Amino acid sequence: MCGVVGLMSPDIDALSDGVQRMSAAVRHRGPDDHGVWLDDTAGVALGQRRLSIVDLSPAGHQPMVSADGRWVMVLNGEIYDHHDHRALLESQGVQFRGHSDTEVLLELIARVGTEDALAAVDGMFALGLWDRRDRVLVLARDRVGEKPLYYGRVGSAFAFASELGAIRRLPHAPSQPDPLALAEYLRFGFVPSALSILPGIRKLPAGCTLRVSAGGQPAEPVPYWSLRSVAASGLASLLSADDHELVDLADAALRRSVRRRIEADVPVGAFLSGGVDSSTVVAIGQGGGGQPVRTFTVAVGGAGDESDAAAKVARHLGTDHTTLPLPDVDALEMAQRVSGIYDEPFADPSGVPTALLCAAA
Repeated sequence: MCGVVGLMSPDIDALSDGVQRMSAAVRHRGPDDHGVWLDDTAGVALGQRRLSIVDLSPAGHQPMVSADGRWVMVLNGEIYDHHDHRALLESQGVQFRGHSDTEVLLELIARVGTEDALAAVDGMFALGLWDRRDRVLVLARDRVGEKPLYYGRVGSAFAFASELGAIRRLPHAPSQPDPLALAEYLRFGFVPSALSILPGIRKLPAGCTLRVSAGGQPAEPVPYWSLRSVAASGLASLLSADDHELVDLADAALRRSVRRRIEADVPVGAFLSGGVDSSTVVAIGQGGGGQPVRTFTVAVGGAGDESDAAAKVARHLGTDHTTLPLPDVDALEMAQRVSGIYDEPFADPSGVPTALLCAAA
C-alpha cells in the first residue's frame, strides 16, 4: 500500500519535524521500511513508508534519487508493465541498481519527462517528485484515481500526503469541516473529488499532474489522460471481428492484465466473493503456477451472504481458502474504526465487512 508525504516550508526548523510527524501518521500503510529526504536550501522534505512488494532489498528504498541526481521521488503504487520499460531503457544504456518498478518509473521520467512517462506506463500510483534543477515539485495520480493523494496550503507551508491524517498532524492544519464538502457528503454519501472534508485541502483529480513552485504555490491540476478521449477513440475505431475472436481478445487481455498485477516478491492473495469478476481474477491468478493463491471471503449472514458460492469456487480452483464469519461487533466502536481508515466521512456500509476482511487477511 505504502504512504507518501511531503512538505515545502520557508521555516527550515519546522521542516524536519513536520515531515517526521506526517510520516508517523501513515506508518500503518508501510511497515517494512521508511525514509526521509530533506533539502534545507530549497525548503523541501519528502517521506515514504513502504510496504515492500517488488524488490525487497535496500535498492527499493524511498525516497529514491535518480541516477543523474536531478529527481527525487516518493511513490505509492505499482507499475505493472515495468519490465517492458526496463528493457527499453537498458537498450538505451540505463544501468539499474535494483529491480523495483519505482526505479524504472523514476529513470523513465529522467529520460523522457514526467508527462510522457506517466502517459506511457500502466499502473496505479500517487507520487511526489522534486526536480532539483528547476526547483519544482510535481504531484501525480493514476488514470482512474486508485491511489489517494491530498494536498494544500497549511499556514505558510504546502503539504501533500496519502491521507488527511498526516496533514492534520501539522500546526495550523484545519480542524473544522468544509461546509461545501459536508453538504456534498450528505448528498452523495462520500466527499467527491476534488474536495476533501478539510477546508483548503484538496484531492488531486485522477489522471492529473500538479506543479508547485519553490515558494509552495500550487498551479491548477493538468490532465495527462482523459477517459472521454479514450472512449471517443474506441468508438471511432471499433473492432471488426466475430464473437469467437472477440472472446479470444478479451480472454488474452484479461490474462495479461491479471498476471501483471499479481507479480510480487511476497505471497499473493485475493478476496473472493463467488461472483463472476472475483472468480475470474482468481482463476487466472491460480492458473499461473507456483503456490496456491490465498483467497478470503467474509460470511456476512442473511440473504446477501456469498460465502458458500465463494467456497465452491475455491474448491474448484484449488485455492488456499479462508472463510471469515462476520463477528459480533460494537456498532459505535466499528464505526469509529472504519471512519479512521477512510480518513473522511464515507457512508457505504460495505466498509465494515471490508475492513474486517482486510484486517484478517
